[in-house]
Amino acid sequence: MPVARWKNVIFKKRNPDLPSYQEPSDSGRQQPWWQRFLRRMTQSTASAPFKESTHIDENAESIYGANRSASNATTEIIPSADTASARSTNGGRGGGDRVDSSDRRPKSRSSNSARNVNVKAEAQSQVSTNNPVRDLRDTGNESEMPGGEGEQSNERRGHKRSSRKESEYHPSVTLEKSDSYWFGAQEVSYDVALALKTIGYEEPTPIQTDCLAPLLDGNDVVGQAHTGTGKTAAFGIPMVEQVDPSQNFIQGLVLVPTRELAMQVRDEIARLGQYRKLGVIACYGGQPIARQITALNRNAQIVVGTPGRVLDHIGRGTLQLGDVRILVLDEADEMLDIGFLPDIERILGNTPRDRQTALFSATLPPPIRGIVGRHMKSPTWIRIGNEVETAPDVRQIYYEVLESDRIRACVELLKNQTKDGKVLLFRKTKSGVDNLTQALQRQGIKVVGIHGGLVQGERNAAMRSFHAGEIKVLVATNVAARGLDIPEISHVINYDMPQNLEEYVHRIGRTARMGKHGVAITFVSEWDFEIFDLLQESLGTALTLEKLTF
Repeated sequence: MPVARWKNVIFKKRNPDLPSYQEPSDSGRQQPWWQRFLRRMTQSTASAPFKESTHIDENAESIYGANRSASNATTEIIPSADTASARSTNGGRGGGDRVDSSDRRPKSRSSNSARNVNVKAEAQSQVSTNNPVRDLRDTGNESEMPGGEGEQSNERRGHKRSSRKESEYHPSVTLEKSDSYWFGAQEVSYDVALALKTIGYEEPTPIQTDCLAPLLDGNDVVGQAHTGTGKTAAFGIPMVEQVDPSQNFIQGLVLVPTRELAMQVRDEIARLGQYRKLGVIACYGGQPIARQITALNRNAQIVVGTPGRVLDHIGRGTLQLGDVRILVLDEADEMLDIGFLPDIERILGNTPRDRQTALFSATLPPPIRGIVGRHMKSPTWIRIGNEVETAPDVRQIYYEVLESDRIRACVELLKNQTKDGKVLLFRKTKSGVDNLTQALQRQGIKVVGIHGGLVQGERNAAMRSFHAGEIKVLVATNVAARGLDIPEISHVINYDMPQNLEEYVHRIGRTARMGKHGVAITFVSEWDFEIFDLLQESLGTALTLEKLTF
């Protein structure tokens, strides 16, 4: 029974003395919800002819709107040269999302849909040219990787890459045309020279000046220098120059002691090789290995990783090192302290004997010299300063505090004397890091702690907040802080006494980076004077004693 007739019957039964039911006017009381619903449905079915839900102007630049319109294109469109090129740009998949066969479009809309496909092609072309660095991050999410899945698919299907000049990627960064390009006294390629200018490197540091020539000539190098002297570019530039981006296999390998250093070195090499479109991957623990396997299966030439995870990939067969041309051991003494020496030996045994090898270390203990003797060929030895030399711009002071007063002394320093800069506190153990972090947080100090026991996401979050300046105090163990490149650190506090001279030098080397000034503070409790006297004797100088009142 129709709705209107049904309502009239009910109305007459309940009100026999009244006239038939009449719909209330719009000016009367509000209609019931079911009446408003029926009216809207009636109006929608009697509406104007079909219109596309998304309209893109001819000058539209939004790739999202272009994708949506392209997906609405029907099979009634006759392929033209423009639509064929648009499909090629989209990885050979045609117009994006799959078209529902029940979606019928008038033939008169075909020209507009074809124009939308062309808009999509132009938008994707614009996006692809804005990503010069094909840095294969270990996210496992292809949509977040520069270059994207479409670009990789084009390469696998034989499509040619864009022939745009490198200078067009960064219109504000240009180089004058010349027969040769130089970084200091060393000649480099146009791609590397443009990358150096983009990054902002103008003159090489001493370690770069001494290492570039022998490494570019193919010689092995042993470099002795502290963190923050520019070692990464010293071996990164020769590696970028020697790796062939057209060859889809691993040609360069860098071994580092920690996850954070692996990510930093990966980023630096990716910046140096951004105009050569090199694939650079970081492999480290604390991250799902499936993501790294996915990245390794893509087009990549350089791997930066920790020995444990690299050895894991070798055992799984997901990392082949038979074609490695250049291998770098960065922070070799720290890898030795962690216990990576057996892993390093096994990794070196999986690489070609005729490879080029570079080793960088702040100190050269006997086991490191043993690696040099067994695995390197007549290396060039380069030393920047004495192996126990401290930075001249570091002001070294110490406070005599009781063991029970160290927390109070630390709070006093952080609230009154170091509040204008970033502070790095050192503890010997993981539990010590956690306890000190919690104690400082209870005192109202914004602080984070990092150590090897944290999952990678927690470590990354802590480092991001510290880098961004949201948190000014970082508590870390020796291993976790190894290789951290944070030039803004103004103070280093040895909350626990360093056990030897090398450890002391490594710690205070976190401040006074690249010519800046810094302060190194050491707490000396009643149990530390014997070690402290030996430290000053080995250092050859006396630290300045200052009084702390609280």
